[in-house]
Amino acid sequence: MLNEKNKKDTTLKDKVLFGLNGIPDQLTYQSFTFLVFTFYFAVVGLNIIHLWISYTIWGLWNAINDPLLGALSDRTKQKGIKRKLYVTLTILPLSLIMIFLFTPPLNNDLLAFIYFILIIMLFETIYTTYQINVKSLFPEMFLSEKERALTNLFVKIFTIIALIFAFIVPTVIISPMVPLPDSPPEEIAQIPIMYVLNGILIGIITFVAGFLFIKFGIKEKELIPEELENQISFIESLKTTFKNRNFLKLVLANLFIWYVFGILPTIFPLYSIYVLGVEENSLIIGISLISAFLLAGFVMPLHRKLGHKIGMRNALIVTSFIWIVLLLPYLFLNEEVQLLVILVTATQGFAISGAIYYFDVLIGDIIDEDELRTGVRKSGSYYGVSAFIHRFSTILTITSIAIVFTGTGWSQYTPVTEDPALIFFGLRILLVLFPSLALLIAIILMKSYDLHGQKLEDIRKDLHHSRG
Repeated sequence: MLNEKNKKDTTLKDKVLFGLNGIPDQLTYQSFTFLVFTFYFAVVGLNIIHLWISYTIWGLWNAINDPLLGALSDRTKQKGIKRKLYVTLTILPLSLIMIFLFTPPLNNDLLAFIYFILIIMLFETIYTTYQINVKSLFPEMFLSEKERALTNLFVKIFTIIALIFAFIVPTVIISPMVPLPDSPPEEIAQIPIMYVLNGILIGIITFVAGFLFIKFGIKEKELIPEELENQISFIESLKTTFKNRNFLKLVLANLFIWYVFGILPTIFPLYSIYVLGVEENSLIIGISLISAFLLAGFVMPLHRKLGHKIGMRNALIVTSFIWIVLLLPYLFLNEEVQLLVILVTATQGFAISGAIYYFDVLIGDIIDEDELRTGVRKSGSYYGVSAFIHRFSTILTITSIAIVFTGTGWSQYTPVTEDPALIFFGLRILLVLFPSLALLIAIILMKSYDLHGQKLEDIRKDLHHSRG
């Protein structure tokens, strides 16, 4: 049962302002995904084994970090500590970490390796604290599917804006993005400085957007006594989430979808530089990626309508099939048709838009079903475990890259490669074959997801009655 205060509908202004959280969230995470691998592999000079070890340790850290922070959020909420406090405490460190990601000790592989491990673990801890508390606020502030769907639309629109900044700012500031065969020593020396300047600008945007979101976008609702009494332990929360088969299917499908999200921007700079011959003109890389997210923002309302018409689960399956088809042209692009990459990348926007829209609505349904069964709303626990599983997409990404780069003789970055055709092949399959397989797995998982149709409608009706 919700008290009268909590049952009040939120305004359109509330929904728009809450959507601002998408900027700090995705600007930082996508900047990290887009730049960190290329920077440490091609600029700092860490070999692929060092990078694989670092990302794997990071993934193991997430096994503790993500669900623990989610449960901590739920338990401290019970004691009267608002989720807003966590968001407030993390926004400045999240902004600053975007600079320190690009300040490793240079010309010392061991120190750079240690620094990389520590800085990405620190980044993940700060980022997860911010994200889990924001994600937990979403179903607590917006109670009905109608409210969530509209709010989610604004969140994703601001997410698209964040992604545009994440991809355009670096390609304007950093050119070339990596040392090239004909790069003079003074140009190579300037590349790390350009990465730091980019981090400063990203940090400023993150802080400003985060401040506005915290100041105007959070209207946290109080837990009522019945909910406080029913809160369960961290271990019990984990048992509940892992026993929920629909939840596991959804988050595993989301893992493979985020693997695609991760591997595309991670590999795209090197694919563009070597396969397409984009060297000094890094802006083509940024324009290509921006075109995808501009289209993604434009078609977001279409996905909202599609989700309401055929169901969010079915719409996600259809979108994943379409995405596989849209990836195929990357196999055939080359230096002679360099500019076509902008069009091909733009078409990815349709699938990207749907994939980032449907998940939050679907996991909200799962949390509702669990609340109906248990009488406890465990948003933080579900989002925490979801984030834990989601982060393993990074390990899948770096493992794929390590296997391909080692197999093609590029385990250590060198501007001049011995067998360019083999490198081109490796970059192409990383951009097409591996993501397509991941999307097929996601489709199979969602086909067996049964929280849709009449079953979902019945749950919504029962939950509405239980809330009075």
